[in-house]
Amino acid sequence: MAFKTDIQIAREASKRPIQEIGQKLGISSDDLLPYGHDKAKVSQSFINSVQDRIDGKLILVTAINPTPAGEGKTTTTVGLGDGLNRIGKNAAVCIREASLGPNFGMKGGAAGGGYAQIVPMEEMNLHFTGDFHAITSAHNLLSAMIDNHIYWGNALEIDLRRVVWRRVVDMNDRALRQITASLGGISNGFPREAGFDITVASEVMAILCLAKDLGDLQKRLGDMIVAYTRERKPIYARDIKADGAMTVLLKDAMQPNLVQTLENNPAFVHGGPFANIAHGCNSVIATTTALKLADYVVTEAGFGADLGAEKFLNIKCRKAGLAPSCVVVVATVRAMKMNGGVAKVDLGAENVSAVQAGCPNLGRHIENLKSFGVPVVVAINHFVTDTDAEVQAVKDYVASQGSEAVLSRHWELGSEGSADLATKVVEVIEKGEANFAPIYPDEMSLADKINTIATKIYRADAAVMDQKILNQLKDWEDQGYGDLPVCMAKTQYSFTTDPERRGAPTGFNIPVREVRLSAGAGFVVAICGEIMTMPGLPRVPSAENIRLNDNGDVEGLF
Repeated sequence: MAFKTDIQIAREASKRPIQEIGQKLGISSDDLLPYGHDKAKVSQSFINSVQDRIDGKLILVTAINPTPAGEGKTTTTVGLGDGLNRIGKNAAVCIREASLGPNFGMKGGAAGGGYAQIVPMEEMNLHFTGDFHAITSAHNLLSAMIDNHIYWGNALEIDLRRVVWRRVVDMNDRALRQITASLGGISNGFPREAGFDITVASEVMAILCLAKDLGDLQKRLGDMIVAYTRERKPIYARDIKADGAMTVLLKDAMQPNLVQTLENNPAFVHGGPFANIAHGCNSVIATTTALKLADYVVTEAGFGADLGAEKFLNIKCRKAGLAPSCVVVVATVRAMKMNGGVAKVDLGAENVSAVQAGCPNLGRHIENLKSFGVPVVVAINHFVTDTDAEVQAVKDYVASQGSEAVLSRHWELGSEGSADLATKVVEVIEKGEANFAPIYPDEMSLADKINTIATKIYRADAAVMDQKILNQLKDWEDQGYGDLPVCMAKTQYSFTTDPERRGAPTGFNIPVREVRLSAGAGFVVAICGEIMTMPGLPRVPSAENIRLNDNGDVEGLF
């Protein structure tokens, strides 16, 4: 049986004018700033006008540790949103925007898949409304102003060896990871080592996604540490006097983007921070706005539950005053088999024992999420190769963990295939058993926060930090940063720092290699193992297959 590609399905969509989508949420045409016919930004004045409304119910979609077999977290998020609307609920979806780097690399887009997609798919996965370009420009403006300040006399006495603000570009380009800047003589400045990160790893991206409004945005931008003096005194973006101009560049990017699913249901797509070096969730302003307009809001967090969901719950919810009513964990039979030791090429053959052997990875995520006081539903994202016995093995295992697994066929059938999952989620929410709380208090020491996540979420024996790191954390506490949450940066593929250790390993430590203070975003980053903030392209990048056809349509996006 030949299946249509995601882009073929998206191109055949019967889209409605974006004003009609806005009307479903009570947003008038005057409060939408259209970008063409099928996407628009929601005005800040409208957002301000709905703040006294009661919030709807928040549903977080997360997943097991990602595997090459694929899990389908965004697809499930979109499918669940459509399913909720199908069963008569007023629901909206909130997801992140797509980065150009992975689109042209290996990962592909971020609009869902099959018959559970957000459209317009091409625009969403390319330039969209220009938010990422604005973030890139604002970030690099600050970079230029730092070097310009040094060139014109360096009144702040910045130590050129301690400029910590790197440049960014929204592309996978390993050649830019480490560079030498300002070569070419006196007129070009003072030569120094520098480098690029990908735009989604920028602290500006994290700030845009955590800021409540433009005033909060400018304050956070000003609070970013960009360099140090020889005496180790921090230099802030506000010292460079860049925060005002950066805010101007980000003014429109701060407004959430409204688009639609294939079934013409509302979806907010806004922001896209990395889920390792940052918190990996869509913007606070999009989520909180959706909660004022819909009875149910379905959002997702990046990577597996040990990274994205942990940060959603410990960072985003803590800082934005959010409390999810239910968490949906996405799993696939294929991924369970891979966690159970089956090679990717052999995943098509029935193997119930391998499914059972791989389920402890899922079980650990369920247990972790319940420790936050939220009920958990497992969504088994259906693949055509799944057998009834394999699906039942997952259901039986999840039942033994005190939760329920529901087979969802949204990729193939859209909301018809996700209606059962939506019904189960509503049933769980209506029981009112959610009693959300982060797993550590603000007043806990930074080192203890790191250790809490390492032991309670990853199930490590300990987080290993040398004295230099412990001293740095203590210095930040003395400077008034001790109440910040921590953002753990490690591989997404394992509970450990070894991407090859699948399943639910025990008997390991989490080595903390470095800590960084994201003072503007409002968290401390603990880098564990090897983390890449500028990806490279694979041997055969997706870009090789992306082109315009004879009709001028895009081909090759997925």
